Parts: sequence; C-alpha cells; structure tokens
Amino acid sequence: MIVHVRSHTGEKPYECNQCGKAFSYPSILQYHKRTHTGEKPYECNQCGKAFAQSSNLQCHKIIHTGEKNYECNQCDKAFARSAHLQYYRKTHTGEKPYECNQCGKAFATPRDLQYHKRTHTGEKPYECSQCAKAFTRPRYLQYHKRTHTGEKPYECNHCGKAFAQHSHLQNHKRIHTGEKPYECKQCGKAFAQHSHLQYHNSIHTGEKPYECNQWGKAFARPSDLQYHKRIHTGEKPYECNQCGKAFATHSHLQYHKRTHTGEKLYECKQCGKTFSYHTVVQRHKRTHTGEKPYECSQCGKAFSYHIVLQRHKITHTGEKPYECNQCGKAFTRHSGLQYHKRIHTGEKPYECNQCGKAFAQRRYLRYHKITHTGEKHYECNQCGKAFARPSYLQYHKRNHNGEKPY
Repeated sequence: MIVHVRSHTGEKPYECNQCGKAFSYPSILQYHKRTHTGEKPYECNQCGKAFAQSSNLQCHKIIHTGEKNYECNQCDKAFARSAHLQYYRKTHTGEKPYECNQCGKAFATPRDLQYHKRTHTGEKPYECSQCAKAFTRPRYLQYHKRTHTGEKPYECNHCGKAFAQHSHLQNHKRIHTGEKPYECKQCGKAFAQHSHLQYHNSIHTGEKPYECNQWGKAFARPSDLQYHKRIHTGEKPYECNQCGKAFATHSHLQYHKRTHTGEKLYECKQCGKTFSYHTVVQRHKRTHTGEKPYECSQCGKAFSYHIVLQRHKITHTGEKPYECNQCGKAFTRHSGLQYHKRIHTGEKPYECNQCGKAFAQRRYLRYHKITHTGEKHYECNQCGKAFARPSYLQYHKRNHNGEKPY
C-alpha cells in the first residue's frame, strides 16, 4: 500500500550517497548505484554482454532472437517491447503530453522530457572513466565507450558492415531496402530516419532554439550547437589512429577513415559512380535529375543542396564571420577559413597515390585524379558532350542558353 501511495505523492525517501539523487523505492536506488560502480551482474550467454538489471538482459536477448510480438495496428510495424510500441504510437497521434516549462517544447514520454531538461541545466551525470567525457543519458555513455573499445556488435547480414549501436544498424538496413517510413506532413518528402524528419521540419518552421552565447548564431539541433562551439574552443576529440588527424565530430572521423580504406559503399544506379557516403550519392543523383528543392526566399534562386542555399543567403547579408588571425581576411564559411590557413602553413594533406602530387583541398585532389583516369561523368543533356567537373558542365551549358553572366 505504501509503495502505491508513493507513485501518487512523488515521495522519494531513498537517496544516493554519491550524487544525492532520490528514489521512491530501495530497489531502484540499488539499480542506480550500479551507474557509479559499473557493476553488471547479468550476462548474455550468447554474446557475453553484461547488464546492470535483469530486465535489460531480457530485452537484449530479443536482439538475438529477432522476436517482435508487439505490432502497431496502424502501420503493422512491430516492436520487441510493449513500451516501445506505446511510444511509437504517438508518432501517429502526434501526442506529446509532457512539456518543458522553460522553452515549451513537448515530448511523448516523461523520460524524454527529463533528458531534454538537461540541455537547459547542462547536467551530465554519466561520465566516461577513460576520458572523463560526460553525457546526459546512460546509453550515450555506453555508445561512447565503444569509441575506446572499437566494439561493433551489430552486423548487417546484407553487406557485413558492423555498427556500435543497434539503431544505426536498423537505419543502415534501409539503404538496402530503400524504406523511408517518416514523411513530412507539409511537403510529402520522406526519410529513412525519424531524426532526419525532425531536422527537415525545421526548414519549414525556421525554428532554431539553440543559440551560441559567443556569436549569437542559432541552431535547430543541440548537437549542431555543440559542434559549432568547437569552432571557438578548437576542440577536436576524435583522432584517426592511422595518421593522427583529429576531428571535431565522430562522424567526420568515420568519413575520414574511408580515405585510408578507399571504401565506397554507395553506387549511383544511373552512371555507376561509387561514393563513400550515402548522403553524397543522394546529392549526386540531382546532377541527373536537375532537382533543386531548396529555394531562396529573398531572390527565388533554387539550389540542389540545403547547405548551398545557406551559403547563398550570405550573399544577401554580406556576413563573413570567420576571420584569419594571421592576415585578417574574412570568410563566409568556416571551411573557407581552414583552406585559406593552408596558404600560411603550406599544408597540403591530400596526396595523389599515383604521382605523389599534393593538394590543399580534397576536391582538387579529386579533380587531379581525373587527369589519370580520363573520367567524364558530367554529361550535357542537350548535345551529349561530357566533362570531368560539374562546374565545367555548368559553364558549357551557357553556350546553349546564351547566358553571359560576366
């Protein structure tokens, strides 16, 4: 009876003597203490992975069996856990009953609201014992630890690629199936990942609630703000173990590693060209279709890529926030400043593996390699003439339309 009453009163008499966090029941306090001690007494007899709670082990075992008993009656999507189905159903109803009293943002679950509140307080209670990096959620800490161990327990049965997180494997599988279950209600554009739909929605709303307290620049995602802050601090925590080059984000390190392996997983079905990244092949396809979905609200000019639209907008404002601390020259893009700095340092990190010639920018190396291969992927749809670079094709097209911009 006492236990039931606490669920209504919110009473939390059991306090952790390490961090002061309080709990309604002694059993939950015992589970919590394991976040400090690292104790994981429940081990999977198939893969050896250990867990702090028996319930977590039971949920994990479903990964091996593939069992998904809980099915959505609206779209037939199935889940391993009843709770996951309940949360997922809210994507159909749009129900978000838990609202942040600081910014008004609403969430489908109370736990998501609690985690969100930490973006305001800055609280990061889960710390890595190896590098002291801290996180807002325990699972983020678990994922991070794999960057130290290199563990990738989730493997794609189609291509053999392995992942550190199960959700990354699920997202990856959609590359093979072409499934895009998340559709924008405003423009109908579909996405393979729910997070990508959330980011896309900010294009329509223009909402950017996360602001840099140094420049005032605002972002749609908290992760983008964190990455941006590294421009100020110069922090590059992700280092390549082959060449020592360091990066501000883990994804950039993963992309960089492919320059060593030469791995190109994604192929264009129209011209057969292969790419290291899925996003790049999607963008490349627009060279065939001519699609330009991103339009400037000031002048109406349209672009194939969202990032190019963002850069274009600066031509209206004249803003150049990135300044060289050696000569004072300013740039509209951070990458432009980085490339410029190589004029002072003489650094040319991109070397041709055929002739040894080195370049300051990766794209110059790509263009140079064409002199060895003779490749010409960019073809004029009016006369059939082919070019090695997209810019050459654009210049050529002006001969047909009579355009003389200069």
